[in-house]
Amino acid sequence: MEIKRATIEDIEELVRTRIIVLRAANKLSDDVDMSVVEQESYVYYKRALGTNEHIAYLVYDNGTFIGAGGVSFYQVMPTYHNPSGKKAYIMNMYTAPEYRRQGIAIHTLDLLVKDAKKQGVSQIALEATDMGRPLYEKYGFVKMEDEMVIKQYEKEL
Repeated sequence: MEIKRATIEDIEELVRTRIIVLRAANKLSDDVDMSVVEQESYVYYKRALGTNEHIAYLVYDNGTFIGAGGVSFYQVMPTYHNPSGKKAYIMNMYTAPEYRRQGIAIHTLDLLVKDAKKQGVSQIALEATDMGRPLYEKYGFVKMEDEMVIKQYEKEL
């Protein structure tokens, strides 16, 4: 097994992986059009990998893609509990079904958390699927109680 920190040269693999992850997480069939997400993901990776705003890892077994994970960094206003305002968001965690329960995801997650800590980030968040939740809880993530999100937002014309 090889774990590789992604570079701009891996952008095609990263975009392909992103679509795999989104289809799996949202239970989308292959006939659902993801072309806009694919295009925007390419633009995102092209910018964010160059600025270290995003770090990603790709996992291979004898050259075959078997897993991935990424972390995006962003800045908010400083708070009492986060004086730097630096935050990280773990995303795009994926392990191919036949490789699950072999420690690949937790190893990838550990690399991402360590990268966030190296950048001085003290608040790391993620969204968990039912399948991923036990892994994240084992690592030390807890369910957020106070955060809210608006369900649907439509811009007024």
